[in-house]
Amino acid sequence: MRYKLSKLTLMMLSATAAANYVQAQEAQPTEEEDVAVEVIEVSGIRQSLTNALAEKRSSDSLVEVIQAVDIGKLPDQNLAEVLENVTGIQITREAGVGTGVQIRGTNANRTEINGVSTVGSGAGRSGIDFEDVSSAIISAVEVIKSPQAKTIEGSVGATINLRTIRPLQLKEMLGSIRVQGEDSSLSTDGITPRISGAWGDNWETDAGEFGVVLSGSYSEQDVTAFRPRADRDNIVTSDSGVPSAQSFDFLPIQFLNQDYDNYEYETVNLAGTLEWAPSENTKLYFDAVINDQERRQESSRVQASGVSDLRDVSVPEAFETVDFGSLDGQDLGSIQAAVRGVLPVEEGGGDPNLRFSSDTNSRITDSRVFRFGGEWQGDKLFVSAEVSSSSSDSTTPSFNTTLNFINPNVEVNDSNENGTPLAYDLSGGALSYGIATSEANAPTSQQLLDPDNVVLRDVNIGQDTTENQEDAFRTDFRYYLDTYVTSVDFGYRYSKTSSVSDQIRSNVGLRDFADSPRGSLFADILTAGPDNFNDADGRELYIRDFLLIDPELASSDSARVLDTLNNAIVANNAITGSDRAPISSPTSQVSAFFDIEETTHALYAQGNFEYEMFRGNFGVRYLQTDVDSVGNSVTIGADGSQIVEQVASSGDYDFVLPRFNVVADLMEDVIVRVGWSQDIRRPDFNDLSTSVTFSTSPNNATSIGNPGLLPEKVTSFDITAEWYFAPAALLSVGYFHKERSDLHVTQQSDPFEDPNSGFRDTTGPVCEDGGIFNPIADINVFGPEPGVGVCVPTQTTINDNDETTQQGVEIAFQYDLSNFEESLGWASGFGLLANYTYQDFSGGEALDTATSRANSVFARTTGNEDIDVQAVQSLLDLSENSYNVTVFYEKYDLSVRARYTWREAYRSTDFGSTSSFPWGFPVVQNDRGQLNASISYDVTDQLNVGIEAVNLTRSDVEQSCVTEGALLCFQGLTDRRVTFGASYTF
Repeated sequence: MRYKLSKLTLMMLSATAAANYVQAQEAQPTEEEDVAVEVIEVSGIRQSLTNALAEKRSSDSLVEVIQAVDIGKLPDQNLAEVLENVTGIQITREAGVGTGVQIRGTNANRTEINGVSTVGSGAGRSGIDFEDVSSAIISAVEVIKSPQAKTIEGSVGATINLRTIRPLQLKEMLGSIRVQGEDSSLSTDGITPRISGAWGDNWETDAGEFGVVLSGSYSEQDVTAFRPRADRDNIVTSDSGVPSAQSFDFLPIQFLNQDYDNYEYETVNLAGTLEWAPSENTKLYFDAVINDQERRQESSRVQASGVSDLRDVSVPEAFETVDFGSLDGQDLGSIQAAVRGVLPVEEGGGDPNLRFSSDTNSRITDSRVFRFGGEWQGDKLFVSAEVSSSSSDSTTPSFNTTLNFINPNVEVNDSNENGTPLAYDLSGGALSYGIATSEANAPTSQQLLDPDNVVLRDVNIGQDTTENQEDAFRTDFRYYLDTYVTSVDFGYRYSKTSSVSDQIRSNVGLRDFADSPRGSLFADILTAGPDNFNDADGRELYIRDFLLIDPELASSDSARVLDTLNNAIVANNAITGSDRAPISSPTSQVSAFFDIEETTHALYAQGNFEYEMFRGNFGVRYLQTDVDSVGNSVTIGADGSQIVEQVASSGDYDFVLPRFNVVADLMEDVIVRVGWSQDIRRPDFNDLSTSVTFSTSPNNATSIGNPGLLPEKVTSFDITAEWYFAPAALLSVGYFHKERSDLHVTQQSDPFEDPNSGFRDTTGPVCEDGGIFNPIADINVFGPEPGVGVCVPTQTTINDNDETTQQGVEIAFQYDLSNFEESLGWASGFGLLANYTYQDFSGGEALDTATSRANSVFARTTGNEDIDVQAVQSLLDLSENSYNVTVFYEKYDLSVRARYTWREAYRSTDFGSTSSFPWGFPVVQNDRGQLNASISYDVTDQLNVGIEAVNLTRSDVEQSCVTEGALLCFQGLTDRRVTFGASYTF
């Protein structure tokens, strides 16, 4: 028996599917016309869910679909948060905004627009950044979890296809405009605008049928997050004999940071499609998607540095017990940690010192996706061909500055910093610190805001550029057969991908008091920093009075800021007699340049079958890739000059990737899917580069490329049972299993730190005990004297020699009460969507290793003096358990939706303003849930008004060091964003 969808369902599929020849062919009934028509009267949320389920049900592989409720109206404003509705998908956020998508526990996914590969703004392989594309121009999102042979290679988790409206599928003219405003609870910039619209139509002419769709959006967004951090990664032992010693070992304060993140987005998205069908069996099309994003950062930091110098003299007032639990089967014991106290100014007046930084690491990206093609349908043969081009050109302008606060109540030496007494309170889950006003030498608010009490310390200017592009040609054929193998697909794809990166920078560090101009010499570019750090959680202890070089001015008029600072240096030289040179404009860092190009030829053959209750496909994909890489090698000549030599390398690889999918229609409403496939994941471009980039910070790890890095290979198995027990209803249970070989893992090498002094090697040029000598890094607390040049950590991506396994269970449920209107009345408008995902990762042999300072702590907590704590690397951003529950109500022109998302703790590299980890292990982001909600009302058939809220309960982010819940070391206090507006369709 053959099970078929109704005509109406097939028509809905045809109206909403992408311009994909396979879907187009499958959406046309080819046999008897006496199929019973199932009449389903649906609209709004329920209509989008019904259409999406119909498309999922008819697919010959495992696909998840989200369709817009109305033109330009997906469930969320942000595409990453749209995808969070799908089973098996988790997202990561930056300042509360969804930016990263993990599918089945991995970030290694692909993003397409209308089936065309996209490229991102950086060196990654996942495609266009989700924050760069407005959901307003997308009609549907398709997540392909089980690939077919014709699916383009390159994904571990899934391929995400963003679909726009197809004009020849329109039944009538469409038109829509939507105007909104967004307000952030932590922003001080007021309401930001959003506007989007779409228009489309088609016409019959003597030359055939023409269709056009145009859509666009303009949006501004202001997002803010407060991110305090506290490091406690050293030890004061009970037998040390220092003044701060207790009768027990404890972890003292090492570092404190008060980070205020502010990002201002201005995004323009345009999408257009032109289709022409000169005859019934021929169609030509042209697609263009243009995305322009300006992501301006105007952030600030108040950093308490040199705190570690006080660990032997600062006596905490209160402690907490930190239980490190077990790491990779090794019990790490427990220890006391300081939670409240005062950090007095040390003898000599040097530390702890306050630093005020303004960060303007912005990104300006222009993305373009173009596609031109055509298709022809004969009696037995279907042919399509298209050329496409995707590009992303990014500039990342930055003008980051740091000022040292000179406490007028403390002695000043020849260093350009001195001490300020601080109070800290880490109790109650709040990482807070501020001025210790009880101390006699504490500065007043007036002194903190006096320009004469700050001096210039660091200036880091950048104009980095990244140019990514992929040009492709593909041709596909389908030949129809009158057998159980209903058709055969085969095709060829050629692609040329390139990535060019040039770091254009100027880094200046001033460490001598005579070289550092006071703020009074550049007071016209100074501004008071944000004083609302308590808005998120009502804390009383924080730094509220401080001066910054105006981050908004540095972002918008960097030339003026640079001129002002150079004039201040000249004026200061006249006062102090220094011969400090002016700050130069940024120049290309030749050691960091790379140009990588890949050429790939891919062939595939696929058979599509249907026999009784079974349908599906089987096939193989073959690919061959050539890689050419150009970088620079920089050495120092005998006269001290740089000698730059170009380094070119080439390589190639090929893979055979078999793929198989079968669907069994066991009963009319029960489907079982089985899929087996192989795929690859190519290395990120920067992981292949031989270039090296140094930072002025001693905390940041230096990335070292690995040109010998191989692609990962993944073998996937899926089995899913789906029960469509009612219209717009589903209960599904699935299991997936992925084996990955040559997994890309990051290996960090930490420099040795003396457990007593905390000093690293500052002589170089070789770091015998780990790390790499960074000639421009600030020595800071890692050496006895101020200056630059110190050993810093390194990070290199390598292939794990052992296989790893990812497996999990996905459960989804969807139902509404619309069939019970007669018995339930108004309550029949309720509906529910829920999903749950369990994931497990195992295997691998790459290790994370504790720092030397961390091992000195674990030696005391375990009693093992020779301990060397190591752990097999876990998969980053993977939560073992997660769920998503959406409740909606739709009736009487009212539409209400509330979604709660929860994910379990996971390892993360997002750790404040640094890329290294004080304990040697990626931090653990603790369990977190978030509530979003929306409500809209149809005033008329054309006019709708509504309001949407993101993070209604203002859920905070908490991160622990070493193990989950062990040692609170970082927080993200995020905002609540409310969007309100109206839409009109015509």
